Amino acid sequence: MVWVCLGVLAVILVGAFFAPAREDNDPVPSTWNSGSAGAKAAYLLLGQMDYKTERWDRPAAALSEVDATHTTLVLADSELADVSKEKAGVADFLNRGGRVLATGAFSAFMLPESRIGLPGHVYTALCYTTPQSLNALGRAGQIAMPVPIRWNGNGARVDQSCGNDAVVVHYPVGEGEVVWWSSPAPLSNRGLRNDADLWLLLASVGAPGRRVLFDEYIHGAREGIWATISGTPVKALCWQLAVVALLLVLSFGRRNGPLRTRVRAPRTSPLEFAESMGALYQKAGAADVATGVAERRLTDFLHNEGGIPRETLRSTPDAIAAAVATRFFYTTPDFAADLKAAQEAEFDKLSAKGALELVRRIDRHIANLTSLMTDSHSAPKNGERRD
Repeated sequence: MVWVCLGVLAVILVGAFFAPAREDNDPVPSTWNSGSAGAKAAYLLLGQMDYKTERWDRPAAALSEVDATHTTLVLADSELADVSKEKAGVADFLNRGGRVLATGAFSAFMLPESRIGLPGHVYTALCYTTPQSLNALGRAGQIAMPVPIRWNGNGARVDQSCGNDAVVVHYPVGEGEVVWWSSPAPLSNRGLRNDADLWLLLASVGAPGRRVLFDEYIHGAREGIWATISGTPVKALCWQLAVVALLLVLSFGRRNGPLRTRVRAPRTSPLEFAESMGALYQKAGAADVATGVAERRLTDFLHNEGGIPRETLRSTPDAIAAAVATRFFYTTPDFAADLKAAQEAEFDKLSAKGALELVRRIDRHIANLTSLMTDSHSAPKNGERRD
């Protein structure tokens, strides 16, 4: 299944990039569009006619890095939802001596002092313009142009008109100049077949040798591949493919991974046994069991490690304390009292806290006696006694 999906994806990518377009339905006047409405022919033709053509994929604010005096910016319509953000950069470019060729309504909104309006009447076919000026824009001849909008203002010089509607105008801004067309049709791949359209394009971009920037940023192009696909379904498609791949890996791994039994602690583990016994003793209140175990641990230590006879250990606590004092020189007064308390704990119901304290004291006596046995200097000097 994975190999089949990869094969299908490869076929889609190869077909998308290398298969020829079967339908000429892309209306964007982009230099990447080789259809009839595209501007690829204008981009390549100007590059062969001593113009330095480039694709511009950055915001208009970055035009501050450009030598505006020798540069023409081509704004062939726009796909941006908010063109007002580009207006300040275009105005700065013009004030520094740049030249701008703008076409259509959305590009007009990016121009300073732009005034456009609806045409005077409805055009059901292409309009053949009437030249209105004697400059190069007027001498280009009749232009076949659709008239979706017209220039509606007195501040610009009209170069071509359809009836009373101005469709090609130019006006100065700062040290630069704006040339505006009602439609990008004259610079399209279909329009450049007409001589008049070609002459109009050459007159609009300026003299040869200029740098001509075709603005692709307004058509959605960006500097990097990730910036270009932002706002498109490609990101969502990548996330979906990643989720599908993760599900495939998880499903494959669960079926083919190594099988191991779940680790379970046995019910007979030492910790569980100790906890169970402790719970039973706590429920029964058997504190005397703990004190009895501590007492036996002490007597076994005294017999096995200290060498005190069993007969002595079966006697009274005072007799045992005396034997310990003789054997270890251990004369702590609490020793006999703790032994007596441990023997009487079987009859006196001690609390859990009291039993714990007694067990700790007995363990402390065992630790003290052990230290006396292991200390090489534990023997008394000059009759002194150790506590």
